[in-house]
Amino acid sequence: MTEENPGASAIAAHREEIDELDLRIIELLEQRSQISRRIQSLRVGQGGTRTVLSREMTVLEQYTARLGRPGAAIAMSVLEFCRGVRPGDGSRRSESPDTPAVTAT
Repeated sequence: MTEENPGASAIAAHREEIDELDLRIIELLEQRSQISRRIQSLRVGQGGTRTVLSREMTVLEQYTARLGRPGAAIAMSVLEFCRGVRPGDGSRRSESPDTPAVTAT
């Protein structure tokens, strides 16, 4: 019988916490994306653009102020995700087949 490394169980517990946080972050991103799509739909329905760059700059500034330089990259990824771009392939996703993919401006 081998004695377990006492730090191994602490590491496993912390990894479990991280896994739980990651799931919560994913759920929050999905929720943010749904709300963003609703806003985009309303704005486009009123003849506006899909995105508002001044709003995106505000989001970018918030992330950067709180998280520093890495916050800018995180904000850009969040904004891209919520515009309807699938990470990694640059293609648009839509809420339903009837929802046209509008290019972000």
